Amino acid sequence: MRPETRGFWLGVLGTAIFAATLPMTRLAVGAADAPRLSPEFVTLGRAAVAGLLSAVTLLLVLRGPWPRRHHWRPLAMGVLGNAVGYPLLLAWGLRSVSSGHAAVITALLPLTTAAVAAWVLHQRARLGFWLCAASGSALVVAFSLLRASQHGGGFAFEPADLLLAVGMLAASVGYVYGAQVTPELGAERTICWVTVLALPLTLPGMWWTWPAQPAAVPVSAWMGFAYVALFSMWIGFFAWYRGLALGGTLRVSQTQLLQPFFSIVFAVPLLGESLDAVTLGFAAATVAAVALGRMLSRPGRADVPAATAVPAVPAAAPAAAAAPR
Repeated sequence: MRPETRGFWLGVLGTAIFAATLPMTRLAVGAADAPRLSPEFVTLGRAAVAGLLSAVTLLLVLRGPWPRRHHWRPLAMGVLGNAVGYPLLLAWGLRSVSSGHAAVITALLPLTTAAVAAWVLHQRARLGFWLCAASGSALVVAFSLLRASQHGGGFAFEPADLLLAVGMLAASVGYVYGAQVTPELGAERTICWVTVLALPLTLPGMWWTWPAQPAAVPVSAWMGFAYVALFSMWIGFFAWYRGLALGGTLRVSQTQLLQPFFSIVFAVPLLGESLDAVTLGFAAATVAAVALGRMLSRPGRADVPAATAVPAVPAAAPAAAAAPR
């Protein structure tokens, strides 16, 4: 399988894992009138759990070298975007709005990620790609609005939408900078280092925000927290970062357009929901937009040679010094 194709399917796998993040976060934090775990605890705790798992993985399994000087800035941006910024703003937003409402705003995440990749990594694509990306985003937004109206609430902009929008931008920045160093560090080391670097903030923060009466918190809230800590913050990034690096951040980011449909598919066995013709129709149209956009895209300067995604190793350095993948 070609690296670009493998990267695309790894992106699909990462998207499938991330698909449950919105409902699981809502399950963990509860609603404004029925709060469960605090948004601060869910944010700091999920990153702390992932950081502790990462520290063990780095020491006992990967045993890789420390990041080099040019890796630290992208890793720090990953901390700010993926470990702290997006989870915290998402948790705060979901205290005020439903996960279905939030899905309307976050449906634009693939488009913003592609735009950030084009700006930061200098990746380029044809006009047809951008038209497909915009069309796919419009389809997902329209589908999310339709589902919101079908569930009786309709849709109106809320103050929490600003939090969700800023969080979406933070996630895009974290994705792009994480993918920037993945070719040298590897996907596993990248997310491990991101969460380990966040530990000085997240571990004390988790202890400080620990619920006063943990036994009184519903089991379902702890299950939601466990999912976002283990899968959304850790395992999902193994596939996601590697997919972005292999297939090109600009192109693979569009696989996240499929995330709402994965969420609905998962809800069939978990919540007893059913698939309808409208959902299947929107899903088919979105898949077509993603597939066509991938066909019309072309590798940019940061897409093909992995070494161009980060500053090159000085010529005087021996070849053996290059970090293993």
